[in-house]
Amino acid sequence: MSQPRRVRRGARRAPLHRPGFLTYGLLTAFLLGSAFPLYWSFLVGSHDPSVAQSSIPPLIPGGNFWSNASRVVDTIPFWKALGNSLIVSGTVTLSVVTFATLAGYAFAKLRFRGRTGLFVFVIATMTVPTQLGVIPLFIVMSELGWAGTLSAVIVPNLVTAFGVFWMRQYIVGAVPDELIEAARVDGCSMIRTFWHVCLPAARPAAAVLGLFTFMTSWTDFLWPLIALNAENPTIQVALEKLQSGFYVDYSLVLTGAVLATIPLFVVFLVAGRHLVSGIMQGAVKG
Repeated sequence: MSQPRRVRRGARRAPLHRPGFLTYGLLTAFLLGSAFPLYWSFLVGSHDPSVAQSSIPPLIPGGNFWSNASRVVDTIPFWKALGNSLIVSGTVTLSVVTFATLAGYAFAKLRFRGRTGLFVFVIATMTVPTQLGVIPLFIVMSELGWAGTLSAVIVPNLVTAFGVFWMRQYIVGAVPDELIEAARVDGCSMIRTFWHVCLPAARPAAAVLGLFTFMTSWTDFLWPLIALNAENPTIQVALEKLQSGFYVDYSLVLTGAVLATIPLFVVFLVAGRHLVSGIMQGAVKG
């Protein structure tokens, strides 16, 4: 019987296939195409209003951005709206990640009567259009005395069906049943098992869910427009006031859009590093 050949210590390995010119070209084109709307908003916001209507607009920013930003702050309650959006988005994000992770763990790893039917019901709620529940939800908020307050925007979004589905699907494959059984044998309660076993493994999915939940809540316009009033708006509702007159100053509108996008960049820069590190830790198996 022939013995298997051993790979010599100094043998060369097969070269890795690096991305070619086409791959880098497509990625560069996609990046430029995605960043162009934001650059165009900054470009128009840094000039006077005539730039948006000129046949050959300039491609170099002007020097009027900060003056236009000052006009935005003076025209609408910008700082109050910015603070309201931070409160709403931060509270909703923390609540969605917490409750969705708990529910996802329950649906994925716990055995209880009616689990499948209840999970199907949660998924079925995703098929109902949001617009159908606007009027009944507003009536409920009015009966509770929350109309015009931030509670009317926060409470209906404390947990989402998509968040529960996302976390359940991730926990099913990321957390082995043997690890949970070992923790229970060692005397861990259900909460301690969730905290020490499930939560560290589910951190990458929770980071992704939190990032997208914050973006969705920050850019939400329809429900805050209905539930809040002009004295207590979110940033998206406040920006709508910039184009409510007969004459629309697009340099002012796009300057406000750029200012409202800055917090999203800050959140992504802060959470992006933790997101990538969490994904890399979850991908490495010892």
